[in-house]
Amino acid sequence: MIPSDANDARLLESVRPADWVNPTPKERYHLVVIGAGTAGLVSAAGAAALGANVALIERRYLGGDCLNFGCVPSKALLRAGRAVADVRRSAEFGVEIVGDVRVNFAATMDRMRRLRADISPNDSVQRFRDLGVNVFLGDACFAGPDSIAVAEQTLRFGRAIIATGTRPMLPAIPGLHEANVLTNETIFNLTTLPARLAVIGAGPIGCELAQAFVRFGSRVTLIGKHSRVLPREDIAASEILAKHFERDGVEVLLDARIDAIELTDAGAKIIRVHHRGERLITVDAILVAAGRVPNTEGLNLGTAGIQFDPKAGVIVDDRLRTTNTRVYAAGDICSRFKFTHVADAYARIAVRNALFLGRAKASDLVIPWCTCTDPEVAQVGLTEAEALARGIAVDVFTQPFTHIDRAILDGDTDGFAKVLVRKGSDAIIGATIVSRHAGEMIGEIALAMTGKLGLKAIANTVHPYPTHAEALRKLGDAHNRTRLTPTVRWLFQKWFAWT
Repeated sequence: MIPSDANDARLLESVRPADWVNPTPKERYHLVVIGAGTAGLVSAAGAAALGANVALIERRYLGGDCLNFGCVPSKALLRAGRAVADVRRSAEFGVEIVGDVRVNFAATMDRMRRLRADISPNDSVQRFRDLGVNVFLGDACFAGPDSIAVAEQTLRFGRAIIATGTRPMLPAIPGLHEANVLTNETIFNLTTLPARLAVIGAGPIGCELAQAFVRFGSRVTLIGKHSRVLPREDIAASEILAKHFERDGVEVLLDARIDAIELTDAGAKIIRVHHRGERLITVDAILVAAGRVPNTEGLNLGTAGIQFDPKAGVIVDDRLRTTNTRVYAAGDICSRFKFTHVADAYARIAVRNALFLGRAKASDLVIPWCTCTDPEVAQVGLTEAEALARGIAVDVFTQPFTHIDRAILDGDTDGFAKVLVRKGSDAIIGATIVSRHAGEMIGEIALAMTGKLGLKAIANTVHPYPTHAEALRKLGDAHNRTRLTPTVRWLFQKWFAWT
């Protein structure tokens, strides 16, 4: 990260002040946290608030991916891209705009950097020092089963939490490193819009940024190795999103293999793609969003007796304890759910179990997530395909937004809400929502699943009208109608005949 302007300078002053001096270590800490992303910050703040002596170690920037390279900057750009799309659709609402819609990309990026800097004090060195946390900047490594070395100092601990997160994976493609590709850690440094952009990877990061940049005016080619975008999500959701990408102008190449990347004398990049035969795609920039790699290098985990996998990260049990009983892990470093809110939830479990002999289990969490494309794709629990693969018999209830009044009025009828329940019951085991507001809606389903409430409870809940959330109440109504069996109808007929 280069402080290219006053906003970046403000950010760095919060998350990596140039004049920071590490404190003198205490004789022993109740908790030492390695990594100051979401999981690390929540762990340190929570433990300090409870009165523990806490040390927090960060080798780069406090705030981790979420603040610096992930949720915060990306969602600022997605909001700007949605504004562009709304203006271009304005004629549908009787709003006439004379002339072309022009995007000032430099101003869009400046807004993102300004907002990121505005948010940064919450993750700052100063805030955590004020909370009583000893903050150490530098590379950490285990010096033994109960000690960690950082910046030529040794910290002894009763318990430790590893929260070092992940980094972008760079696939083994000939010419990739020479092409000076972008990742989520560098794309937010741009000030000039690439005229032609290739995005490698059709998962959440690739899909979100491909849509944003095509709306800004880039000619975008999205290259995925699977047969559909967002391959882990509901099939119908992927299909709807692919149609929106086509509408926005994203060229989508699926079931594709990249054989090599070459450079031209003019500085452009030529991508050799095998997609129904070989194709040559010439672009000005390449964004790699092809997966994540756990940050375990340099931690000297073996010295502390901590097992890890180079692909999966630190190995933990259901209580987030590593093979060293003094050490726990939280966040992306040990979870298959690479989301900020999961890192937060894991950190709370790790602190409780590490410091208070807790018995909380990660498997007890009901975890929703959302890909913030337009429309958004939100999921909690199992998809239909996953339920089938596990041999779980389900009843499926689907509510298209074409029959939701607010969606019709807003012009956002593409999408649906789908709930899976165990066959013959109203027990929810999964849900998918595709809607501009899917991320705001999935929480109601997650709450119901956490509280062991079924679809009947949602049907009995009064929802405000007109809202998109009315779709959830209609799903409950659809389930209730299945309870009106021929036997129940016969009993009702007898009742009405008698009354």
